[in-house]
Amino acid sequence: MRRLRRLDPRGWLPASQQAKRLQRFWDRRARTNARYFVATGKFDWSDEEFFASGVETVANHILSDMFNICQGKPPGEMRVLEIGCGAGRVTRALAGVFGEVHAVDVSGEMARLARVALTGAPNARVYHNNGLDLSVIPDLPFDFAFSTLVFQHIPSRAIVENYIREAARLLRPGALFKFQVRGNTADESSAADAWVGVAFSDGDMTEMAEANGFEARYRVGAGTQDFWLWFFRKPPAQA
Repeated sequence: MRRLRRLDPRGWLPASQQAKRLQRFWDRRARTNARYFVATGKFDWSDEEFFASGVETVANHILSDMFNICQGKPPGEMRVLEIGCGAGRVTRALAGVFGEVHAVDVSGEMARLARVALTGAPNARVYHNNGLDLSVIPDLPFDFAFSTLVFQHIPSRAIVENYIREAARLLRPGALFKFQVRGNTADESSAADAWVGVAFSDGDMTEMAEANGFEARYRVGAGTQDFWLWFFRKPPAQA
């Protein structure tokens, strides 16, 4: 058993210890080269390039999907949540679209960098959370939640599901949680370094939606690293 634990730390650590491990991992990465580990497409991002890539992410996944996201509500009147903000790459772009943005990250170092990036965005707030839930976020009704390049690094199914459950708690009925998970097993040789997260099948995610008050209305990319989910919050009577 001791040997198994050394070889597969993801299989035995409780969620609370997994969260602390993730926090240490991402704090180290933030101190080393935060922007690269947030977006590995470039090692030496300039300010302009880094935040432009966030604008591109919002254009591709948010602005192209405003019918589902806004549901007739003006973006400037919407309160949105971002899970896993990193150094503020996408958060800053979200703040330019929506009226109010609340973002969390498990890494205190990443959260600090995100606050610096958002100095000129008074409508955005960044929180350092515990890596398990969203209790740090004010208990307010949110109109939309978003997460990308985050859950693919979480090696605990329980933690991912708890974030989904917490998003359901904060979202108003009918609101969308749009997010990406790993849909393939990939190369798990780096599992001990907390880089490769747990993979989910299409069946996993539809069951998880139903169990946590969501309708998994659309799903794209099952079986790939970029498995995108559109979870719509059910009214309380249906949840």
